[in-house]
Amino acid sequence: MAGRFVHRPTRTTVRGGDVVVPRQASAAAGRMRSWVPEGPLDLGLVLGPLRRGPGDPTFRVTADGSVWRASLTPVGPGTLRVFAYGGEVRGEAWGPGGAWLLERLPEMLGAADDPDAFVPRHRLVAVAQHRRPGLRLTRTGLVLESLIPSVLEQKVTTDEAYRAWRLLVRKFGSPAPGPVGGRMWVMPAPRAWALIPSWEWHRAGVDDKRASTILRAVRVAARLEQAVSMPAEEARARLEVVPGVGPWTSAETVQRSHGAADAVTVGDLHLPGIVGWALAGDRDADDSVMLSLLEPYAGQRHRAARLILLSGRTPARRAPKMPRGDIGKL
Repeated sequence: MAGRFVHRPTRTTVRGGDVVVPRQASAAAGRMRSWVPEGPLDLGLVLGPLRRGPGDPTFRVTADGSVWRASLTPVGPGTLRVFAYGGEVRGEAWGPGGAWLLERLPEMLGAADDPDAFVPRHRLVAVAQHRRPGLRLTRTGLVLESLIPSVLEQKVTTDEAYRAWRLLVRKFGSPAPGPVGGRMWVMPAPRAWALIPSWEWHRAGVDDKRASTILRAVRVAARLEQAVSMPAEEARARLEVVPGVGPWTSAETVQRSHGAADAVTVGDLHLPGIVGWALAGDRDADDSVMLSLLEPYAGQRHRAARLILLSGRTPARRAPKMPRGDIGKL
């Protein structure tokens, strides 16, 4: 996603996934896996969409150029450190889920993605693609990890959503295994989400509607995680069976869990105006106009939207449409 205020990126522009990763890389030790990508790879662009705000307790970028992630895998919690070393990418992992994370390292870094299938139809998109050759779409293979924070982001401001995720993960999650214990956290297991008292949701600023959606989702967590083996559209249909999960939330989820190149986000407050402005000079575009403009990119609409976000061509911000609130103070 007229008063005068300092320009700040909306959550929608942040979803372009441009995380600044220092170029310096340090020597690694411990159980490792190396992988040589085909073509250029930008860790910040690939893994950036997985970060839920600068204070995300499950995501860190350190000064040595490493990207750290703490995940709850099907076999337990794990911590993964990823860094570039020469012409290859190396991963180091800890915890019961470490081997699972290392096995899926290439897919997480876009090995299953096919950027060559994308053909730019607009000059702005072509320039953005040329300037970001290392863009790949991540595929985490984890559904709830993307679904729950996406539910928290429904119809609230960026700060509210990121604050809720940060507070709930730190309070009800577990310390990440490895050398980052106490500084990074693994998100709660489904059972832990289900046992969060109502007043703790309230303190985190999460209203009953979003909390209830998460509670319904974790009750069928196993069924939702099975959706990772489905095509993206079938997975979205399964997610949307859960009351409270609509097209916006399902798209935001499969973009990360499946690396879905065509899962364009509809129902967003800012994205239609950004796409409309970039491709047609129409800052008041709605979802129907956005989908019409993205029609030449059928099959690759999400990638096209990401490149538009990364181009930096966004309309000047107006006065905020949605006031920031905190129900935890009530």
